[in-house]
Amino acid sequence: HPQTAECSVKKKKKRNFFFFFSHREFQEHGIGLNAAQFKQLLILALKDLFGEVGAALPLDVLTYEEKTLSAILRICSSGLVKLWSSLTLLGSYQGRKCAFRVMQVSPFLLALSGNSRELVLG
Repeated sequence: HPQTAECSVKKKKKRNFFFFFSHREFQEHGIGLNAAQFKQLLILALKDLFGEVGAALPLDVLTYEEKTLSAILRICSSGLVKLWSSLTLLGSYQGRKCAFRVMQVSPFLLALSGNSRELVLG
């Protein structure tokens, strides 16, 4: 008998969550949102575009910086496109023009901890 080698192939594990690093910009200066208002804004954006189904997506604000209006968000993988499109299409908040900038998206939280474009070697 010739010896046969068994080969096992492992499937890549599907990521359950994606992490966003986003930044909110207002046309007017001096407009602030606390963490609760920021999350409510995200839920309203999802609801406006996708109704109650969008508003029910599991979404977490992991970190929020009130001074810069930037946050790290966690969304289930099935909600990635919905959240991104909702943020892209949201153009105002309480009658004031604004925009979301999605700076980074990754299935790995650690990937958002640094930006290689801003790395200073020396």
